[in-house]
Amino acid sequence: QVQLVESGGGLVQPGGSLRLSCAVSGTRFSIYTLGWYHQALGKQRELIAVITSGGSTNYADSVKGRFTISRDNAKNTVYLQMNSLKPEDTARYYCKAEWYGVYYWGQGTQVTVSS
Repeated sequence: QVQLVESGGGLVQPGGSLRLSCAVSGTRFSIYTLGWYHQALGKQRELIAVITSGGSTNYADSVKGRFTISRDNAKNTVYLQMNSLKPEDTARYYCKAEWYGVYYWGQGTQVTVSS
């Protein structure tokens, strides 16, 4: 059974940093494209960062230069380093693993940016 478990969310002040982790089990991690999405209250889930099996990355304009996605295939984990956080980054953050139309989601972790 494939499982994705996010962690690392919490409450942080504007300008602060957090690192989210998503541990993947039950499948061959290295072949998947991995993405981080966020969903603010009342809004649609949006893709903010993606990393391919080959390590290529892409970011939404809203997080470019502030967030960094990375993966550790030895640990079956994908990370999202979030710096210079803004109140508008407040959302639930989800990771997704996808391979040729087959995809799995985690349950999400809440990030709240507030003073």
